[in-house]
Amino acid sequence: MGPVSPWWEPHVHADRRPLLLARGRIIAALRTFFAVRDFVEIEAGILQVSPGNEAHLHAFATELVTPAAARSRLYLHTSPEFAAKKLLAAGEPRMFELARVFRNRARGALHHPEFTLLEWYRANEPYETVMDDCVAILGVAARAAGARALTFRGRCADPFAPPERLTVADAFARLAGIDLMATLGQHGGDRDALARQAAAAGIGCAADDDWSDVFSRILVERIEPNLGIGRVTILDEYPAVEAALARRKPSDPRVAERFELYACGVELANAFGELTDADEQRRRFESEMAEKARRYGERYPIDEDFLAALARMPPASGSALGLDRLVMLVTGASRIDQVIWTPLAAPE
Repeated sequence: MGPVSPWWEPHVHADRRPLLLARGRIIAALRTFFAVRDFVEIEAGILQVSPGNEAHLHAFATELVTPAAARSRLYLHTSPEFAAKKLLAAGEPRMFELARVFRNRARGALHHPEFTLLEWYRANEPYETVMDDCVAILGVAARAAGARALTFRGRCADPFAPPERLTVADAFARLAGIDLMATLGQHGGDRDALARQAAAAGIGCAADDDWSDVFSRILVERIEPNLGIGRVTILDEYPAVEAALARRKPSDPRVAERFELYACGVELANAFGELTDADEQRRRFESEMAEKARRYGERYPIDEDFLAALARMPPASGSALGLDRLVMLVTGASRIDQVIWTPLAAPE
């Protein structure tokens, strides 16, 4: 097998161009979708003092040099979330952005270091409304591209069919035979209890895996590949320990108001009923950064300005949807690079 031709070779671009034009039509349709619902389009700053405070989120760092030659570290944002929530605190009731975001240590068929998130927020509206948005957006994208189905690696989903709504606990029971809630308390999980169930289901775990590691292994191996087949799936009520920025459900504080949208086994969107307790958010961030330091030997600063704004933020719900992945599934592309106009060349 010879070297892969770069994307700018005319014959390569000719193959990609129909997908890229479909991307443009989808973006135009999405802007109309939000405009008729009284959303304002924002432009969040890419340079931030903190790129996010989740243990397994890896950012690109840079340096700010002032005219007086003082230096300070900044990061390319991994999401416009912190900035958008500051705008919620400022009084914006509905907003969306097609945000260019950056995540390190990510490259593959579904991952690119620089990609586009469609992110939107609704103040004083429940997260079930955001579920409705997600489902409607699939139809908008499919119509814009002239597609009747979402497809990826031989799997299909009808973007116009009513979604399946499934709790994480029900998915673990149905697809892996695991009683997740029996391992879960209000402040964390019983690692050994979950690992024993995983082993009984034929899922291997490492000796140093914690509860979240075991949870992720089960999710990746047994749950995700079976979601969004035939119709899209809304996977709801994530364990609170897996939802650092979401509020707990009043009916069961072991789980949070977090859902993910899946089609063809691919995660498309991640959404929350947003946490507005600044003290609780600080505790979660500190816990996540302690775990990041333990695993990766680094931590990111906490954005104190964000926590100050969070204390003033109204109740809200929001979602981040991977635009590039949506375009892939609507157009039938096999790799994310095919639907990005100028993808980063892979390192040799």
